[in-house]
Amino acid sequence: MVKILSQHPILLLFVVASIGYLLGNIKIRGGSLGVAAILFTGLGFGAIDPNLKIPEIILLLGLCIFVYSIGLASGPAFFASYKKNGIRDFVFILFTLLFSGILAVALWWLFGFSAGEITGVYTGSTTNTAAMAAVIDYIGATHPPQEAKSVMGDLVVGYSFSYPMGVLGGIIAILLLEKIFRISYRDEAQKLRKEYPIDEDLTSATLRIENEDIVGVPIRTLLKKYNWNIIFGRIFQEGEMSLANFDTSFKKGDLTMVVGSKAEVKEAENIIGRRVTSQVDYDRTMYDVRRIFISNSKVIGRTIASLNIPEKFNAIITRIRRGDIDMLARGNTILEQGDRVRFIAHRDDLKQLSRYFGDSYEASSKMNLFTFGLGIGLGLILGTIEFHFTDDVSFKLGYAGGPLIVGLLLGALRRTGPIVWSLPYSVNVALQQLGLILLLASIGVRSGQAFANSFSLEGLYLFIASAVISLLTAILIITFGYKVLKMPFSLLMGMVSNQPAIYDFAANRAKNGIPLFGYTMMFPIALISKILIAQILFILLL
Repeated sequence: MVKILSQHPILLLFVVASIGYLLGNIKIRGGSLGVAAILFTGLGFGAIDPNLKIPEIILLLGLCIFVYSIGLASGPAFFASYKKNGIRDFVFILFTLLFSGILAVALWWLFGFSAGEITGVYTGSTTNTAAMAAVIDYIGATHPPQEAKSVMGDLVVGYSFSYPMGVLGGIIAILLLEKIFRISYRDEAQKLRKEYPIDEDLTSATLRIENEDIVGVPIRTLLKKYNWNIIFGRIFQEGEMSLANFDTSFKKGDLTMVVGSKAEVKEAENIIGRRVTSQVDYDRTMYDVRRIFISNSKVIGRTIASLNIPEKFNAIITRIRRGDIDMLARGNTILEQGDRVRFIAHRDDLKQLSRYFGDSYEASSKMNLFTFGLGIGLGLILGTIEFHFTDDVSFKLGYAGGPLIVGLLLGALRRTGPIVWSLPYSVNVALQQLGLILLLASIGVRSGQAFANSFSLEGLYLFIASAVISLLTAILIITFGYKVLKMPFSLLMGMVSNQPAIYDFAANRAKNGIPLFGYTMMFPIALISKILIAQILFILLL
């Protein structure tokens, strides 16, 4: 069997992926490793026989697809986050990265490692292949061939022995600290609903206008005065049914339907008047409710307000379903391909609305190969550019950094004229998973022998050093961020995810999208900083 797998690397890839995915779905005490189990399955196969290999091109392909898809999905949130807490988050991230570099120097002195070994340990424990590649380039340019070969050997050994612990360290820190801090991801997500685009637990209710203070006051004024995060739908006023708009005002005894989170609707009920069951709830004779798929490229990437829907149709948007998340429709909400938009509309306008927004499930699920290929191509070109800080220190963004940064930029833009850069939600999730599977299976098999050899005395020291760097750095980030800066634990889990396997594990634990924001905040800065720190570390300790 081993001989067959060694001769057919594609077969090996799918065997590792399928077994790892199966193991990742096994729940132990309510938790599971998820896709991260593919990495550990790959380590097991790689340790069996050194001839078991997966071509490097598969690793690079998986890496490009994964980071570019992540960048597209999180571009808007990434720039919005730095706009809000830019200086604080930037300084915090740099501080933690410098801390890991200082730890590496202390361990170099304590264990007597060579400059190549400790630099390899640093790049491996922070799972930064680009940083290792940059140091290899520097060694090749500054050392005689025979000496360069020896130093590179030390570097690769340190990297290979420490990489598995670089993944395990973040996972262990998350498991340890969530118990110590008694984290409830459900409660945390509930508090962060207004800050992050996660499921808002929407509901609707019909309210009778009973408060004299709101009679005759336009809805626009009421929303500002009470800071309500709700939408007014149908109104039954003086025997007639109509749709609310910002200029609508109420009379005592009117009935109005409101949509929002359970807490917001309850708050509005306390001010407007009691909840009732009436014909507004069930009347479909004039106004009907329909879900419509967004598949027309002309509306993708545009805000709801910019479409001027009330001027074109007798309709309003109340909710948007994106993936598994229900969001309240706001004027600044940007529509994405594949969104399922809930309308309240006059029955005569329903067909026109469907044509205007596309309403094609097939079209809403398709990927634009032109923009996807162009985006990754631009990212790979950016990754090849060499940036020089001094004669000795330079770096390239590589296969990870280039596509990620371009993905973040294009994701934030969403569209350039007629060109739509964003992907349908379902397509993006599928590409992330595909890229992650290719990446983790390849890395696992490639690192298997080194992981097995780490049980020698020298390997044990390297393994201990990598455990110290990865564990302490992750613990520092989460503890300082959570206790001192009062940052959400779910966000910090994403920030310690210096490798896709850790991110997937964090997202699986939180069961919401918050870790993704932390991951995209940390990854671009960390990638560049680690490349620089690794080269400086090698030069100083040589």
